[in-house]
Amino acid sequence: MFWLAQVEDTVKIEPRNFGKSDNDAITEVLNTKFANKIVPDVGLCICVHDILETVPGMILHLDGCSYMKAKFRLIMFRPYVGEVLTGRVKSCSPAGVRVTLGFFDDIHIPAPALQPGSEFDPAEQVWVWNYEGEKMYMDIEEPIRIRVLREVFTDKTPTADMAATAGRRQSAADTSATSDLQANSAKIPPYALTCTIAEDGLGLLSWWGS
Repeated sequence: MFWLAQVEDTVKIEPRNFGKSDNDAITEVLNTKFANKIVPDVGLCICVHDILETVPGMILHLDGCSYMKAKFRLIMFRPYVGEVLTGRVKSCSPAGVRVTLGFFDDIHIPAPALQPGSEFDPAEQVWVWNYEGEKMYMDIEEPIRIRVLREVFTDKTPTADMAATAGRRQSAADTSATSDLQANSAKIPPYALTCTIAEDGLGLLSWWGS
């Protein structure tokens, strides 16, 4: 679930941080840049683990900042396909179940990946597993065990066309269409997991007594 990614980057140290050690100043800047951010095709960065190497920086006369090259390792969250995770039920809808790990919420169990015999209860707004005549409710906040089916990275970088559209004067129709596009884009997370509970031992921990 967690692993170390080695990265190289140029770090900008502002004059107000010159009194700190290089490692402390670099770590602070890198955590601001990477912590709790999605790195494309790498995963969710938790924080900087350590600084492996630094190259003495140069101070530019334009801004007075020091620019140092650094090699470092980041603690990343990126479970492998097939890995079993334990989280909590965040929400339910006819489309499926959303699960949270506390620090990561973009985990979805689509309806076909629920236990066979499951149905959505519109009155309670939860899924129910009908097992041997008994109704097993998937209540919100209940601990749940899931298996990763696949991961999806989505590039959220604005394209040149989007920038051009934003830069020109828009008609009312253009503005409405752009707003709809931005709203739909915001709903797509940069990194998401699709999981299943359609196996013995998966689903709410209370179902299996553990």
